[in-house]
Amino acid sequence: APGRDLAGSNSNSLANLGWNKGEMTSKKASDVPLEFHVPSLFKRPSSRASHSVSVRRPFPLSHGTTTLGFIFQGGVIAAADTRASAGGLVACPAVHKITPIHSHLVVTSSGSGADCMLWERILTREIRLYQLRHKRRLSIRGTAKLLSLMLHPFKGTDVCVALTLCGWDKLIYVCSDGARLQGDIFSVGSGSPYAYGVLDRSLSWSLNKEEAILLAREAVFRATHRDAYSGNNVDLFHVTAEGWRQRQREDLKEEYYRDMEKRGLYNKTLFLAI
Repeated sequence: APGRDLAGSNSNSLANLGWNKGEMTSKKASDVPLEFHVPSLFKRPSSRASHSVSVRRPFPLSHGTTTLGFIFQGGVIAAADTRASAGGLVACPAVHKITPIHSHLVVTSSGSGADCMLWERILTREIRLYQLRHKRRLSIRGTAKLLSLMLHPFKGTDVCVALTLCGWDKLIYVCSDGARLQGDIFSVGSGSPYAYGVLDRSLSWSLNKEEAILLAREAVFRATHRDAYSGNNVDLFHVTAEGWRQRQREDLKEEYYRDMEKRGLYNKTLFLAI
């Protein structure tokens, strides 16, 4: 209002807070409390303290899986187990670790389940937008480069993603630090050393379709038999110039029994009698 004493009003309001005018003039600026006491619920964590230190997790988030892909004369084979683990727990026995992106591209995923699902959805969206804008599909190499560029800013963070892009003529591995590798054979996950042992022994360019499928299934089976973080079932995709085809999901327990019978170490009649 006109004629209102703003200084006096300010002094009165400060006096209500316990400050008088004499104290205000005698105190130095350094004596005025500038730090507000914020409730601990709203305090930002220190930049030096990591999330794992400030918040105690109920169990260690160690990851485990077995995924693989390889090229042969009939196209590309992608295979993976279906067990999702959280430390020593089996979080889910029937997850999907191979995701179709479009008709000629599937992606195998390894790492944190939430991160992998998020980045697969982002990649699917970006490829669809590219196709709508340019009236053509992005190549496998272009897709891998796009994914690498999107993931590189997250290098050094807790993002844990390892994706293998399986096109009908190319196989490219991309991980969460932005690395991009092209090859003829990849296996990713805690069971990959066991899968590589089978693939390196029997893989050749001249395999026919059925031989390649049997090889991929056996590689996943051997890995899940030795790796505690992999198991339950096997998913298998065959990608060709006509598109991808998914084989029916198979229980690895049945593969184990077939292997034991073949080696003469399992008598089904005796097992049922017992």
